[in-house]
Amino acid sequence: MKAYYDVIVIGGGPAGLAAAASARDNGIKDILILERDKELGGILNQCIHNGFGLHTFKEELTGPEYAGRYIEKVKERQIEYQLNTMVMDISSDKTVTALNREEGLFTVKAGAVILAMGCRERSRGALNIPGYRPAGIFSAGTAQRLVNMEGYLPGREVVILGSGDIGLIMARRMTLEGAKVKVVAELLPYSGGLKRNIVQCLDDFDIPLKLSHTVIDIKGKERVESITLAQVDENRKPIPGTEEEYTCDTLLLSVGLVPENELSKGIGVELSPVTSGPKVNESLETSIPGVFACGNVLHVHDLVDFVSEEASMAGKHAAQYVMDKRQEEEKVIVVQGEQGVRYTVPSTIRIGKMEDKLPVRFRVGEVYQNCYIGVYLDEERIQRKKRQVMAPGEMETIILDKEKLMENSSLSKITIRIEKE
Repeated sequence: MKAYYDVIVIGGGPAGLAAAASARDNGIKDILILERDKELGGILNQCIHNGFGLHTFKEELTGPEYAGRYIEKVKERQIEYQLNTMVMDISSDKTVTALNREEGLFTVKAGAVILAMGCRERSRGALNIPGYRPAGIFSAGTAQRLVNMEGYLPGREVVILGSGDIGLIMARRMTLEGAKVKVVAELLPYSGGLKRNIVQCLDDFDIPLKLSHTVIDIKGKERVESITLAQVDENRKPIPGTEEEYTCDTLLLSVGLVPENELSKGIGVELSPVTSGPKVNESLETSIPGVFACGNVLHVHDLVDFVSEEASMAGKHAAQYVMDKRQEEEKVIVVQGEQGVRYTVPSTIRIGKMEDKLPVRFRVGEVYQNCYIGVYLDEERIQRKKRQVMAPGEMETIILDKEKLMENSSLSKITIRIEKE
C-alpha cells in the first residue's frame, strides 16, 4: 500500500463502488477503497429480493446481482481495495488512520476523501420500550442477515415493529421461510415504506398492518413470550384501554435508519439536524474542502439506483477537486425546504460549479394528496409540479437548470415548498 492516494473511498458498498469507478472514469488513477467487511458489496449482499436496478440497468436484479455489476466495474478498472479494514479516524488534512490484520494500525494520506459508510439501524435502546430484556429481539437487518446469509431462522412466531422497507421485506421473507408473522405495527399514521412493498410483502400474504400502534411491553424472561401493542394518540402516547397482547417468540424492529456519522463528526463535518448526515453543496462536498459524501451516509435513500447516481456524481467532483486544486471563491446560494419539505440535498449551491441539470432530493414530513411542489428563486416561482400523492417513505426530486439560475445575478436563496391548490 502506498502512503498517498489521490482519492480514498471509505466504504465498499454500492455508494463507495460507484464513487470509485466514477473517479477513475474522470481521470484519477490512484484510488483506494477501505471496507470493514470481508467482501465488497455492502448491505446489498444480504438483500436477495429483486427490485434493484430498474433505473440504472433497465432490468430487475437482486441485491447481490446489482452489487456484482459494480464490483466488476471496480475490478475492470483495477481499483485497489482493502477488505477487513476498519477506518478509525480521518484528520482535517485528509490523513486516514485505519486498522487491519495485515498492516496493523496504519495511516495513508488522500488528495480527496469520499465518505460512503452507509447507515445503521436504530436499536431497542433508542426506543425505550419497557419490559424484560429476553432473547428474541432483533433489528430487521440483523434478522435479514441471519436468514439470507447465515442460514438461521430467528423465530417462528413474529411481530414486527415499524413499517420501513426492511421491516416489510422481512415480513414476507419470514413468511416464506415458514414463520408466522402475526402483525406489523407502525407508530405513525402512515407507513414508512414504499407502496409497492406494502402490497407485495403484506397485502399479498394477508399480514395485518396496524398504523398508529406501538409496543408498550415485552414479556418473557429467557426468550420473548409475548408483546403488548397499544394504539397511540396524535402525540404518540399510548391510549389506555387499547392494549392487545400477541404471543410470539420474536420481535423484529424496523424503526428507522441513521447515517453512520462517527467519522463525519470526528473530522468536524457540519451535520444536518434533520438527516444526521453531512450538509453538502452542489458537488456533494461537505463543509471540509476535499471531503465528499454520498449514499446513505448523507441521507437515507429508498432506491439503490439513486445511491449509485449520487455516488457517481461525488466521484466525478472528487476527481475534479484533485486535478484542480485552485478553488476560487464563489457566491453560495442557500437551498431550503419549507411548508412540509423536511430537508434538501444539497443544502447550498455555487452556480459556477454546478452541472447543467442538478437534481435536488428531499423528503416530505407527512402524507400529502393532490398538491404541488413549488420551487422559488428568492420570491419568484420557477417551477410548479403537480403530485397526486407524496409520502415520507418516498424520496422526491426536482431538477434545477443552471442557465435559469445564472439569469438571476442577485439570487440569494432557493426555496422548495409543498403547496395546496
